[in-house]
Formats: sequence, C-alpha cells, structure tokens
Amino acid sequence: MDELEKRLGYAFSDRSYLETALTHSSFANEQPGRRHSNERLEFLGDAVLGFCAAKTICRLYPDMPEGGLTRLRAELVCEASLHQVALSLGLGEYIHLGKNEQCNGGRQRPSILADCVEAIIAAIYLDGGLEPAEAFIAGHILMDVRAGHRPARTDYKTQLQELLQRAGGAAPVYTIVAETGPDHDKTFTASVALHDGASARGEGKSKKEAEQAAARAALEALEH
Repeated sequence: MDELEKRLGYAFSDRSYLETALTHSSFANEQPGRRHSNERLEFLGDAVLGFCAAKTICRLYPDMPEGGLTRLRAELVCEASLHQVALSLGLGEYIHLGKNEQCNGGRQRPSILADCVEAIIAAIYLDGGLEPAEAFIAGHILMDVRAGHRPARTDYKTQLQELLQRAGGAAPVYTIVAETGPDHDKTFTASVALHDGASARGEGKSKKEAEQAAARAALEALEH
C-alpha cells in the first residue's frame, strides 16, 4: 500500500477506503460478510469526477456552448481515458479479484480498471475531502486539457454511447442503410438512431467506418 499511495500522490488516514476501492465484486462475493466491493465507491467517484471535470473545462473554455462542454467532459472521463490512467498507476497488480475473474484476465480488463479509478477517487474524497480528490483528478486525468491539449477523438461510437448514458438515454442503434460500388470497392452508409428520435448518417469503406462516421456526425449535432 505504501508504494501505491506514492503512485496516487495521496496518503490515506484510513486505508480501509483504499482497500474497498481495490475490491472487485467477484472477490467480495467469495467472502460474504467480510468484504464490501467497490461498486458504491465507483458510483460516488463517477459523480466527483464529473463535477471536477465540468468545473475545470468551464474555467478553461468560458465561451464553449453547453453541447461542446458536455462532449468534452465525456471524452475526458470515458472508460478509455480512465483505463489509461489505471495502466499508468499499475492498478491491475493491486486489485482484489475473484478466482474466475482473475483467470479470465480481469486484471487487464478496461472496464474493471476504469471502475477502480473512479472508486479510488471516491476513497480519496471520503478520506480527505474534495481538495485531495481534485488534486488527484487534476494530476492524473485532466493534466492534458489543463495544459491546453484537447483529447484525441477516434472512437466516436464509444463516446456517443457514454454521452447518452450519462444523460440517461438509451444506447444508440446503428443500421447499414446503403451499399454502393463494386464488391472490391464498396462504400457503406450507416445511420444511427438516438433515443429522442434524432438520427445521423455517415459513410465509410467498411461497415465499422460508416458507423464511426455516423456516430461522429451525431456527436457534432449534439454539440450544436
């Protein structure tokens, strides 16, 4: 724990918070009554992270419209971003996993690692308050945007889904609506339908490319 605290940049007064943050439900379920999983901390950490990210980008981009702020926040706190943070901290070696989860590669699973980051944020918040939690978030998650760099945006489908989930909406639905050109050089057109009835289209040389283009068009429409 000493080494992990150094990596986190925070020393816990009550290490039980950190232990809980590192406890996956698969491990807790193997020891009923003895362990709590990190699921509740993950819930709280998501809220603290969202608040701190919103606070930071509102200050850095005072003229950005609400849609742009929402999109940027989603990019900063998405699973892929938190997964990279977890890798940089080496969290995989510290997580308590059940036997099956461990055998099935749980220490490398992006969703488990990302959830652990959110749980650690909550653990820091409960142990020391908002100030150290903000410091952790600023130093490990928001450092690029604080330095003036926007995050790279490549997986538009993931970004769109996470944005809609945070807004309480259903997952987007993709449909290939057209295929043109010869078999060796086809162009696909994809349509994405959102829960509010809105839709967007995109084209690509593969079905996946077309869906990514449709997701990007939907994100751009939501920003405006």
